Amino acid sequence: MTLAFRSRRFATLLILFSVPLLAAACNGAGATGGPPGSLTLALSSSTVVAPQDGTQAQLGVTIAGADTAHSVSVALKNLPNGVTAQFTPSASGLTGTVAVAASSTSPAGTYSPSVVVTNGNQTASQSFALVVAIAAMVGNTTDTSLGVAGRLEEFMATSFQPAEWDFQFFQNHTATEPAQLSKLGPQHIRLQFLSQAVPMKANTNSASDWDFTKLDAVVQPVLGVADHSPELQIAVAPDLPGMLDANGHLIVNSANLSTFAQYCANLVKYYNRGGFQWGGTTFVSPNPQYPITWWGIFNEYNINGLMPSQYVQLYNAVVPAMLAVDPAIKFSAVELADFGFGTGDSGDPKVNLPPFVAPANAGGVSAPVDVASTHFYSSCNQKDTDAQIFSTVPGFVNDVKYFYQELQSRSDLANVPVWVTENNVNADFDKGGGISACNGTPFVADLRGTSAFFAAWRPYVFSQLGKAGNRALYDWDYDADAQFGEVDYRSGNTYLSYWVDYWLGQLFPSTPSSAGPEILQLNATEISTAEILATKNNDGSVVLMVADRAVHASSDNNGPGDPRTVIVDVSALGTFSTATALTIDAKTSASTGPAPAAVTPIQKLSVTLGGYGVTFILLKP
Repeated sequence: MTLAFRSRRFATLLILFSVPLLAAACNGAGATGGPPGSLTLALSSSTVVAPQDGTQAQLGVTIAGADTAHSVSVALKNLPNGVTAQFTPSASGLTGTVAVAASSTSPAGTYSPSVVVTNGNQTASQSFALVVAIAAMVGNTTDTSLGVAGRLEEFMATSFQPAEWDFQFFQNHTATEPAQLSKLGPQHIRLQFLSQAVPMKANTNSASDWDFTKLDAVVQPVLGVADHSPELQIAVAPDLPGMLDANGHLIVNSANLSTFAQYCANLVKYYNRGGFQWGGTTFVSPNPQYPITWWGIFNEYNINGLMPSQYVQLYNAVVPAMLAVDPAIKFSAVELADFGFGTGDSGDPKVNLPPFVAPANAGGVSAPVDVASTHFYSSCNQKDTDAQIFSTVPGFVNDVKYFYQELQSRSDLANVPVWVTENNVNADFDKGGGISACNGTPFVADLRGTSAFFAAWRPYVFSQLGKAGNRALYDWDYDADAQFGEVDYRSGNTYLSYWVDYWLGQLFPSTPSSAGPEILQLNATEISTAEILATKNNDGSVVLMVADRAVHASSDNNGPGDPRTVIVDVSALGTFSTATALTIDAKTSASTGPAPAAVTPIQKLSVTLGGYGVTFILLKP
């Protein structure tokens, strides 16, 4: 007889079976039965893994010490919703097998149900770990609805902020830099120079008006590494008389735009065209073999004093002046502080994009645009929970899609790619005196920018944005503290975030000379707590990525995450000769990174993460 009981949260399955009296006699208890000893229960395993696709898992049950004068009942208690179990006794009676099956309605996670045996007035129980695993199946065709016509054309990059607080980084870490930066393999490293690194100090037509010392302390080492092609972002205007208001923001008028355009043109001359003359002195880059092709025009104008229409004016004035010096250069436009989608506030793309993409004869952009860039941070408040941080990522995706929608409204902008040129967990910083720039409260560094949380969050962001067609993802920023950095600006030591970004760049390569990998079709039974990505390279190798973003408790802030197991079925892809796995999580060394390990290339690959983190599996034919 089988009885099933189910509460709203847990299901209890009760299976009863009787032991034949003949068997009892053989055990020496006599025909009338009698207690041969204490009732005991043993299970064949302490852990059972039940995928959400209904695949049955088997658990052996052995009972001893039963009084055969009474029936024996076997019950499974505290099963999670959607999980079923069926006990099948063996011919001998006191052994059997429980078949456990989960479904897509069973929340992934680890549970502690128990097997309970009742025999007369005796009871024995044994708990076991039930792992409800996410099931994912990879198809053998490209998902052309994702990425760029089915390809993951998203490169990884990083950033620097040359200024008086940052310019000595390469001078202070000659033992490790710039080799460590070059190993990271970033493309078009973004250089956002501010404050004392702005090279134009005055406008008196004397040689002392210009000083490239602090700027070049960062630019020159970067020119010599990685792809030798950084993006120099002209983030701010120089502080010249009448140029800036009391808040340091550019005053937009025809005279200032003309001065600013000439300043930008001189920067192109300095790095690309053998220098410029000023006050009887030639100012020229000491590293002329590497001209700067990519230029960013202004930074986050929407929170730096400019209206959208003023930014368009600025862009239309500056870009032609720069192109007149070097027609081969390319431009990153907009560089938006992106937040508040649909709210109508200053960071809303719906406020900022329409004026930019308006017809040129109606006030829209008229100068060439090679890339439209935006910036995403999940928070500006260290008190936000892990769940809140993860919940922002779908908003990033919506904003990227909106960028493409607006760009495609003009035929001359329809093929302009979107780059995310700043990205990190928290945008807040110490504005001075230990005070938060966002909240006016005491600043506390958000360690989720470099902890195991980042090892779940950044791969999730990378995957989601890449699937939406984003073409570049820049970390903000390379040499910083534990909130932002890939490398500690003081010690030069790598953070865990360095290895996350390193492996994303290595395993999902996309370069100007080589198209990114194909995004394979994939179906998963649960996507709310794990990000799963499967790609195929031109050589036939396949990369699987599983990021565990399951939050352990709703109040967690830089918590441990919750364990997840994902079983990935790759049988549709044929056979592979080798498989290598590497995991980045709380156990990974921040100094040496993860250690790749060989795994058996079977058709159903099981990935288990004990909390926040990511596992990559490389399959080779």
